[in-house]
Amino acid sequence: MTGTPCPDFTLPGTAGADFQLSSSRKPLVIYFYPKDNTPGCTNESMAFRDLHPEFAALGAEIVGISRDSLKSHQNFKAKLELPFELLSDSEETACSLFGVIKMKNMYGKQVRGIERSTFVIDASGKVSREWRGVKVPGHAEEVLAYVKTLK
Repeated sequence: MTGTPCPDFTLPGTAGADFQLSSSRKPLVIYFYPKDNTPGCTNESMAFRDLHPEFAALGAEIVGISRDSLKSHQNFKAKLELPFELLSDSEETACSLFGVIKMKNMYGKQVRGIERSTFVIDASGKVSREWRGVKVPGHAEEVLAYVKTLK
């Protein structure tokens, strides 16, 4: 996907309004994560939260996307005091556009789920960089270092 125009999508967000990708005209970090309130997703969200002021200083916006309900997202966002939107993709609209649904092993069983992935969309709406199969430790810092190169 890198170097190609990002496919547009609209999803409900925790601010009470729909988020439409094409209405964003600044660098955008989209991180897809499997599930609210799980250890890896909590750690990843907190890492982006803690670095949010640095992303904001660069003019970049962050959104997190999973298949959880809007209510689950609102609780997760409040619990972690996240300063950015979480988007509910219960119908897998954005997940399909970005190809992040994969078969995964969970406790010895094959399940369909979100492969932890992050995408940076530049101000012109192109996918500037992507990370797939993300390992949480150090990831938010790596994304921030990349966003710094966009200026």
